[in-house]
Amino acid sequence: MFHTVKPGETLTQISKDYRTPLSVIISANPAINPNVIYPGQSIVIPGFPQPHTISYQIDVSINNRWLRLLKDGVLQKQYPIAVGRILHGTPVGNFIIINKAPNPGGPFGTMWMSLSKEHYGIHGTNDPSSIGKAVSRGCIRMYNRDVEELASIVPIGTTVLIHP
Repeated sequence: MFHTVKPGETLTQISKDYRTPLSVIISANPAINPNVIYPGQSIVIPGFPQPHTISYQIDVSINNRWLRLLKDGVLQKQYPIAVGRILHGTPVGNFIIINKAPNPGGPFGTMWMSLSKEHYGIHGTNDPSSIGKAVSRGCIRMYNRDVEELASIVPIGTTVLIHP
């Protein structure tokens, strides 16, 4: 898949966001100078499918506190969520799901799906009363049954659009 460089990003941070070794990214991009990347530049991220090959997309509205699952652009389901609180906002932008981890423990409930932004994900919760509120450290929280259902449907590489 391709990642479009955003202002302020470094190749090191991109490798962390995708949990892909820097050396692997450099090898997959022999034509780039790893010390000079620029906004708008396309970087190959090996190991992930091209987004256009996946029929599912996830659309997240921070202000409305919902997550919508789309298939080929058609709404399949809408889920209530919790989002980041003041000083720990949920990141806005286009991301992909890069891995899934059942039963991560603690406050992450019964499922964790990492986003292509280091330290952020879509996960369950051990505090279901938090759903519908701005209380997390930036992650998207869901009821455990909802995140388990979502994780069973969407593949690795699914696009996640997060917006206000």
